[in-house]
Amino acid sequence: MSGSVLSLARPAAATNGHNLLAKQLNCNGNGTTGGAAKTTVASAITPPKQPQLAAKVIQQSQIVCFDVDSTVICEEGIDELAEYCGKGSEVARVTKEAMGGAMTFQDALKIRLNIIRPTQQQVRDFIQERPSTLSKNVKRFVSHLKAEGKQVYLISGGFDCLIAPVANELGIPLKNVYANQMLFDYLGDYDSFDINQPTSRSGGKAEAIALIRKENNDDSLITMIGDGATDLEAVPPANYFIGFGGNVVRPEVYRRAQYYVTDFEQLMGQ
Repeated sequence: MSGSVLSLARPAAATNGHNLLAKQLNCNGNGTTGGAAKTTVASAITPPKQPQLAAKVIQQSQIVCFDVDSTVICEEGIDELAEYCGKGSEVARVTKEAMGGAMTFQDALKIRLNIIRPTQQQVRDFIQERPSTLSKNVKRFVSHLKAEGKQVYLISGGFDCLIAPVANELGIPLKNVYANQMLFDYLGDYDSFDINQPTSRSGGKAEAIALIRKENNDDSLITMIGDGATDLEAVPPANYFIGFGGNVVRPEVYRRAQYYVTDFEQLMGQ
């Protein structure tokens, strides 16, 4: 990923293909980058699936990969940026169409970004005024993973510039972030996004994990954690998937996931 705050592009990958069971209400992120505490009605009433075994999977994993939107953070980045730029309702309509399978992931991203067309200055202001909120216990969980000598990655269909502050807050190197990049012209106006980034297209998270595996030992045990269908479909090449419903529960993901938790504390093997 580019470490520049000025290169960005990144959609809400987790909204892909599934309706929300509930909206975010309260996401309590200890060590947040900002925002009010929030959690969901859905997560409060959704029982975890095999959390003890999921914690053992984490213990055995050498590499742990996280989705970002609605997993590491409470928000969906592109929706928040659209609202900030006064394009929330227009982008919501496109998102709904994309969820219905009316267009490809990359086409939906292109259309939404062409609607928002944020300038570099708007992005800077957005990051300053609307910092992301870390999910409950995620900072403690990432610290636990790092203390155990595990490598931690963030894989997202969202904007690298919006994720960089989150990665910094969690102590995750920017080289361990796979996300999209938005491109601007010399005046700082929106131009396009980098279509060569794996996360800009369908199946991109699996492609990113394949790259991570190639960079590391091919025999490494890799676990993907996330709330959405694109996270679930990252296995293979990931060895395991653990669904996360601490912010929003997507019924199809909950149904298909072998392991499912609603609080990162459940993965710490208490």
